[in-house]
Amino acid sequence: MLKVGLTGGLASGKSFVGEALKSYGCLVVEADELGHQTLSPGGEAHDAVIREFGAGIVRETGEIDRRRLAKLVFDHPEKLARLNALVHPPVVRREEEMAAEFARRKPDGIFVVEAAILIETGSYKRFDRLILVICTEEQQVERAMRREGAVEAVVRARLSRQMPVERKRKFADFVIDTSATKENTLRQTRAVYEALRRIES
Repeated sequence: MLKVGLTGGLASGKSFVGEALKSYGCLVVEADELGHQTLSPGGEAHDAVIREFGAGIVRETGEIDRRRLAKLVFDHPEKLARLNALVHPPVVRREEEMAAEFARRKPDGIFVVEAAILIETGSYKRFDRLILVICTEEQQVERAMRREGAVEAVVRARLSRQMPVERKRKFADFVIDTSATKENTLRQTRAVYEALRRIES
């Protein structure tokens, strides 16, 4: 089984590429979704995150309000680091369990983890290959603004904190540029998938 990381900046088109890879037969896991599961009541990080950041992040339902939590850590690298230290280990464990199960079922398969900060956290080292998804910064802003509740100043602030694309390129085995048409992106994605299949075989 081949383990592949799929990464890119905010609203760069990772999910679109991930959906295409899924349609080709890859098992695609979204690290964000696993993170949400670990923060849910009963999840591995739920109680520890509330102890660390206080009851103010908890809704009446007992669920953690991720927007409130994000606001608390957004401008504070040390708080973000503490949050990551609580959430990342259980996320990685879940990924590893899913990868092992997939390898048993499909030893010649391609297991893909989609995550925004694989390079920044050093997690990219856990993968056999790394795909980087890119587009222009203005396209990232435009796409991010289509999301519910998006605020342009917040979007641009988040982008300003992300590692520059040119630095990320040095770590990538494949780069998919989503700045043109969807058809163009799909052609690139298919070519990357076929290259991965050749490695796996």
